[in-house]
Amino acid sequence: MTAFVLGNGISRKGIDLYALKKHGKIYGCNALYREFEPDVLVSTDPGISKEIQESGWPTGRRHYTRKPFSNSASIKLEPAYKGMSSGPNALNIACKDEHTTIFLLGFDLGSVDQRFNNLYADSPFYKKSTDGATFGGNWLNQIIQIMNENPTIQFYRVVTRHSQGFADKLAKVKNLQEMTKEQFQNTYK
Repeated sequence: MTAFVLGNGISRKGIDLYALKKHGKIYGCNALYREFEPDVLVSTDPGISKEIQESGWPTGRRHYTRKPFSNSASIKLEPAYKGMSSGPNALNIACKDEHTTIFLLGFDLGSVDQRFNNLYADSPFYKKSTDGATFGGNWLNQIIQIMNENPTIQFYRVVTRHSQGFADKLAKVKNLQEMTKEQFQNTYK
């Protein structure tokens, strides 16, 4: 079973998410719900989590968050992973759903121009596109932990020039391979 876990880094721009649906389940984060309906949505930051829950989106769908509202259908994140960010939590949920192959798209873990690297920059609950980059080290450690906890799953990280961060540390993960965006798009049209 294949899953696609979507981060919101700009390397994900141009990927046809609707075409991916026929190839596997899609796990996404935060403001993705504004433009696309993933199979599973995760939000950990309070502002966007509130927006999602107040929109009614979780009704009839799987939405995970740290503090679900009592009147929403949102699901509380596992205590062991509650402190992790949205992307790593989405990755963990895909692992728990017993996928054997998981692709990570938009997990840039940094910025080539030292600016905020997010598709939803300049929108509510996000930094400005001119703001400094968010440090990706915490995301990296959380992602590596989850991959190491799931040694029988094959992970693929789709990379572009925007996703160069921490390649040396990721190279040590035995069940992770990287592929270019072009290779990915040729496989999943």
